Amino acid sequence: MREQLVIIVGAGPSGLATAACLTQLSIPYVILEREDCYASLWKKYAYDRLHLHLAQQFCQLPHFSFPSSYPTFIHKDLFLRYLDAYVSHFNISPLYQRSVDFANYDQVSQKWVVKARNTASGEIEEYSGRFLVVATGETTNPFTPNIKGMDSFTGEVIHSTGYKNGKAYGDKNVLVVGFGNSGMEIALDLTNHGAKTSTVIRSPVHILNREMVYMGLVMLKYLPYGVVDSIMVLLSKLVYGDMSKYGINRPKEGPFFMKVAYGKYPVFDIGTCKKIKSGEIQVLPAIESIRANEVIFENGKSHPFDTIVFCTGFKRSTYKWLKGDDYLLNEDGLPKPNYPNHWKGKNGLFCAGLSRRGLYGAAADAQNIANEIKSLL
Repeated sequence: MREQLVIIVGAGPSGLATAACLTQLSIPYVILEREDCYASLWKKYAYDRLHLHLAQQFCQLPHFSFPSSYPTFIHKDLFLRYLDAYVSHFNISPLYQRSVDFANYDQVSQKWVVKARNTASGEIEEYSGRFLVVATGETTNPFTPNIKGMDSFTGEVIHSTGYKNGKAYGDKNVLVVGFGNSGMEIALDLTNHGAKTSTVIRSPVHILNREMVYMGLVMLKYLPYGVVDSIMVLLSKLVYGDMSKYGINRPKEGPFFMKVAYGKYPVFDIGTCKKIKSGEIQVLPAIESIRANEVIFENGKSHPFDTIVFCTGFKRSTYKWLKGDDYLLNEDGLPKPNYPNHWKGKNGLFCAGLSRRGLYGAAADAQNIANEIKSLL
């Protein structure tokens, strides 16, 4: 049994931020990370053209500013350079290839017992700590829906985490399933590389551009959600017009309300809408089934495709290994308590980066957790 004061599960930005905040307060910890590197989603599973969608002031981690030379909207490579400097500055050394299989609070010792499998050696390692921080993030395990007949598809099927760029897809018929920010940007990238691109849009979405969102975030400091949402919807109508004629409907609830209430992000347009209006990207309804290379849609029509890219998000698997918690996290691995009390559980259990507020929320969580642990000590 390896004794630790604080055990952090996950070495993504949330785990790194928590480690940095603990370091600032001279609180010892250990980070257990299942991959072979920190920030693996950014380092290994992000597409080439990815940028942070929010301005840099909403994305930096605690106690370490972005370099003054960085642009307002930061490219993935620059963000990784920043994370490298962050890890070096705070001397963060995660234990890699440690997949946590079990964590439970022991009432006798009043400590968390964590069992992690060393995937390199197969050995099971045991850790004991007074505090446990779940920093596995919202984007844990790629999710691909089970569609009737998908096993018969004769083309390529990938999740967005396996997509890098559109170079290999010129002149191919590609279907992008999902119209969140990843789906919208990947559809644009494919089109720019000459692919014949279609996208499936099942649900109503708010379409905003980066400037609108930046304005909205600033306005939220002074105005209530309802007022800001009304302004955002009005601006969206002025800029994009009626997108329903292209198969894209606007939700009845406002974009910032939906973000807070359901964790559903508005879509940040960076040129995709122009491609949809010009007909370069075809919008299709939900998929009914798949037969060989044909995809049949709910409107009864079918189209052939060479590749399907699923931009259908992620699921969390915390419920499989976290035991003894009936207060903090639900079965989907998200907090039960409402914001801003979402980060603090019972018996020294915390979560970071699960507020559905991106890097800004993760940074706030990390600072709250470190300060709370310091006060308890």
